[in-house]
Amino acid sequence: MSGTFVGMPAFPAAAAQALQNSQQRKNLHHATHTIRDKRAGVVGEVDDWEELRLAGAAIKDEVLTHLDHYLLQLEESLTRAGARVHWARDAAEACAIVTGLVEETGAEEVVKVKSMATQEIELNEALAAAGIDAWETDLAELIVQLGHDRPSHILVPAIHRNRAEIKEIFTHEMGKVGTPAPDGLTAEPRALAEAARVHLREKFLRARVAISGANFAVAETGTLVVVESEGNGRMCLTLPETLISVVGIEKVLPTPADLEVFLQLLPRSSTGERMNPYTSTWTGVTPGDGPQDVHVVLLDNGRTAALADEVGRQALRCIRCSACLNVCPVYERVGGHAYGSVYPGPIGAVLNPQLRGTASPIDKSLPYASSLCGACFDACPVRIDIPELLVHLRTRVVDEKRGGVPSGEQLAMRGAAWMFSDAKRFEAAQRAAETAGRMLGRKDALTRIPGVPAWSDARDAPVPPRETFRTWWEKEGRG
Repeated sequence: MSGTFVGMPAFPAAAAQALQNSQQRKNLHHATHTIRDKRAGVVGEVDDWEELRLAGAAIKDEVLTHLDHYLLQLEESLTRAGARVHWARDAAEACAIVTGLVEETGAEEVVKVKSMATQEIELNEALAAAGIDAWETDLAELIVQLGHDRPSHILVPAIHRNRAEIKEIFTHEMGKVGTPAPDGLTAEPRALAEAARVHLREKFLRARVAISGANFAVAETGTLVVVESEGNGRMCLTLPETLISVVGIEKVLPTPADLEVFLQLLPRSSTGERMNPYTSTWTGVTPGDGPQDVHVVLLDNGRTAALADEVGRQALRCIRCSACLNVCPVYERVGGHAYGSVYPGPIGAVLNPQLRGTASPIDKSLPYASSLCGACFDACPVRIDIPELLVHLRTRVVDEKRGGVPSGEQLAMRGAAWMFSDAKRFEAAQRAAETAGRMLGRKDALTRIPGVPAWSDARDAPVPPRETFRTWWEKEGRG
């Protein structure tokens, strides 16, 4: 888009539009502060919280340093436990694998556990193109799906909706795809949850195929782990005949003992709970119990490229807790849709450009979608230094713009570098600035600067002083 300075073509426009939605801003403020306060309470109970953060970061770094070893170990363990392992280089390959597996069963619908990876690859859309219905069973994901919407939060995808809006969605949309909402449905939480429960029950009992992600995958045993709050995941993981799990390759942990650390870090950081109501683990196929046809799709989709960046790879530590979103002043005001991805907020601002590259306008702009206040790093349970990564990615965006016809901003920066590099040129510039300051008189600020209009459209620059410190010093006879 035109009219913006280098590196900021997309997010500012999307954010400006989101800022106009006062109801969404109110919903976001209430929800993020509620989760933030709950998190602070349960984290404050843990005397060794910082040691847990350090342990979580160390385990993740060990995995990332030796990812090839742990992935092969995971494949061997899964195969030994009766699961079939598939490798997917990108979203298209992953969607093709999953679609093919569903078609082999003859099923025309699947039920889904909440999964960021399947949203990342747009699996629902791929299944729909093949004539397969994918039903989201997480309550918030159900709200998003029935509302023909997109998620705006990692943990609470429908955080931008309030209860009255959810009631309207259920009333008008449930009956089109299954059991309708009851007559006289109210916006009371218990009533909304019951309407969702009744609507989903028939889908759970009917579905022959389920699709999940995984919060963790244990290399030593081949165990996959999903943590959730409602029990919908447990229904998907036990009732269907076929289970297909799409797992990012960075989700590996070395041993079951490592789960101890993350099952303390994740619930406290995400939902503000000491532990999740449902922690489901499964290891391949258990004869006569649960799905008998188990598949695991190990997804790359840009992760190897991120791993190659020695600074950026720490973003792959992310355990998708969303703690950084809940403390981010930018996210709180604009919501998740402005980030143009299923991964919004601070972690999305560093993860998306690494997974997708910085060729598109939105990915070029995301490293700038932050005030660099540092609250995200303080909240991150695995100590991802998001401010450092944002600056690192801003450098990449600027470096990619080098060459060709320089912009006004680039010319201004080159001129400043030339001037600051020589004391006499700097002194001459100061005297010119004094003259400009006297000509501007009592004007408080410069609202537009030639050469960098987009920069000055968003900022006021101070008027140059009518007398610099250098002039004053000389006048006082101290030079």
